[in-house]
Amino acid sequence: MKKYNFGAGPSILPQEVMKATAEACVDFQGMGLSLMEISHRTKEFQAVMDEAQALFKELLDIPEGYSVLFVGGGASLEFCMVPYNLLEKKAAYLNTGVWAKKAMKEAKLFGEVVEVASSADANYTFIPKDYEIPADADYFHITTNNTIYGTELRKDLDSPVTLVADMSSDIFSRPIDVSKYGLIYGGAQKNLSMAGVTFIIVKDEILGKVSRPIPTMIDYRTHVDKGSMFNTPPVVPIFCALQTLKWIKAQGGVKEMERRAIERAELLYGEIDRNKIFRGTAVPEDRSLMNICFVMNDEYKDLEADFLKFATERGMSGIKGHRSVGGFRASCYNAMPIEGVQALVQCMKDFEALH
Repeated sequence: MKKYNFGAGPSILPQEVMKATAEACVDFQGMGLSLMEISHRTKEFQAVMDEAQALFKELLDIPEGYSVLFVGGGASLEFCMVPYNLLEKKAAYLNTGVWAKKAMKEAKLFGEVVEVASSADANYTFIPKDYEIPADADYFHITTNNTIYGTELRKDLDSPVTLVADMSSDIFSRPIDVSKYGLIYGGAQKNLSMAGVTFIIVKDEILGKVSRPIPTMIDYRTHVDKGSMFNTPPVVPIFCALQTLKWIKAQGGVKEMERRAIERAELLYGEIDRNKIFRGTAVPEDRSLMNICFVMNDEYKDLEADFLKFATERGMSGIKGHRSVGGFRASCYNAMPIEGVQALVQCMKDFEALH
């Protein structure tokens, strides 16, 4: 039986990427040694790092004056690193879900935090609009895609202050105007790589402005100056990221990823809206293309466990919704083929016919 991985993360990767990474873990470039055991200082791995950073810049059309970094710690460490490096007096945050709230919590350790808007009262079912960004803030932080609640901000905002974005779960799913951002970061285990590496795109000129001393490993300038090689980097996840970047380029680039994302989402949301048993959880104008959340209509609520079993038995893996929303979540990252969504839609139709 064919299985489709709709897990929210760590999540689906292209078959070619997993195969190339597995082979490198046995014998890296014919060296007779595993990628896992060679020194990160070898010319062979330095070439991997250089190519990954170059492809990152090429695919996202990153302008001059920006650095691409690969570090450890996950996006959760960035919740701390961002204010450590950028917050002098005050920062502004848009509260769109659990991860935005966690980022705000860390920032409060370093200065005043202004919540410009929140959709918490509606269980984060929409992206707030019509808010004012304080002109005297050191930066404005957004989370572009909210994996738990299935909402997404798919436009590059105009901000009067440095714009910082957590793009953990939608990076490379659409073209972005990097010049509008001071810093973009994210965990790689959704659209880029296996778990274990964090990507950072940072405008070099925004660094070194805070008055506090910054520990060496927490200082972005350390990693910029050393090309992400200050300490031993997570070599296997970086190699995996390089394979994914190559795959994206071979498939037609970020615009093609966006086309596929729209195609998948339109198909699945179309069935959610048509099917009498299900309904979506996010307001239609803010629906995520990456994490499609839906629940049973009230009169069918008692069938939730039955549908989960029904779909799982037909190869739909990882579709159980987050506990704070319930229901179901189909994460449709770049590597998800349209056939996977077609199979899930057929499951929904078949289940409707039974009930």
